[in-house]
Amino acid sequence: MTTLRPLVLALVLVLAGCGGEGPKPAAQAPASTVKASVAIVQPAEVDIHAAMPGTVVALESVRVASRLMGYIKDIAVTEGQSIKAGQRLFTIDPLDIEGGVAQARLGLEQAEKAMQDAKADYDRFSALFKDEVVTRQQYDKMKLNYEIAVSRAAQAKAGLGTAQGQMRYATVGSPINGVVVQKLANEGDIAAPGHPVLLVENPSRLQIQTSVPAAIYAGLRLGAPVQVEIDGQAEPVTAKVANLSPAADPMTHTHLVKLDVSTPGLKSGAFARVLFATGKESVLRVPAEAVLNRAGIQGVFVVDDQGIAHYRMVRTGRAAQGQLEILSGLAAGEKVVTGNAQAVNNGDKIQG
Repeated sequence: MTTLRPLVLALVLVLAGCGGEGPKPAAQAPASTVKASVAIVQPAEVDIHAAMPGTVVALESVRVASRLMGYIKDIAVTEGQSIKAGQRLFTIDPLDIEGGVAQARLGLEQAEKAMQDAKADYDRFSALFKDEVVTRQQYDKMKLNYEIAVSRAAQAKAGLGTAQGQMRYATVGSPINGVVVQKLANEGDIAAPGHPVLLVENPSRLQIQTSVPAAIYAGLRLGAPVQVEIDGQAEPVTAKVANLSPAADPMTHTHLVKLDVSTPGLKSGAFARVLFATGKESVLRVPAEAVLNRAGIQGVFVVDDQGIAHYRMVRTGRAAQGQLEILSGLAAGEKVVTGNAQAVNNGDKIQG
């Protein structure tokens, strides 16, 4: 009985092994199907550009100075403030001017009194000369004295008018409509002719100024459109050639070129890159929304012949009109996902 127990146990194990099925291999999960638009990458002819540095400048820019010498009494505007033509900007202390007016008025009073005295002498000598009491020489002398007195009174009157006219220059107004862009002096400083106090610009009339070599200058024409990249602008703006300087700078041998631009939001002083077309080249471009960033890698989804999306790293170049230039990573004729690309994962099947 003891010898049968091992045999029975072995039989039980064999039957248990034969009666059960082994574990089935896990089935592979099917790829997701995503609806997305697809485009075939095609080469396109684009301009080759030479980029020249430029600056946005105001066409109307005025350095406002005083015509008088004196202390700045008050500045009525602040930097960034919009102003109208004729609006008061600052005032010069009129104390010295008032003193000049008082002195000129006193000089006129003295000249008019001297003229009255000379006229009285002239009238008296005229009567005496008629009565042949005085000689002609004495009469002519009184007449000359009177004429000199009249001339001096006229000069004194003109001097008073000039002194009074200086008073209106004590208040300085804006010569143009614009914006105060810079304060060059403070209240209490001495203002003098030729020394600006404020810089006023008209922001509605802007230009871009750049300098170009003779090779580029030779191909430019007035009114020709030029693409310009400006700091703070997402897309290049279009400017038009407004002025071509015929004389080259003797040091740099470049010509000054001015471009009119009317894009809202531009500020004077901004840096610009002026793109002058110098030829043509063939490039690959894709819509900007086709380019993604996955895990820090910039790329696009390329769709193979079976409709499966594969994420591929690309290197991009310039952006223009919603398109991105592809420098490497794609070939002409390949299909890329252009719409709903954010919903696509590697290996997904694309349904157009």
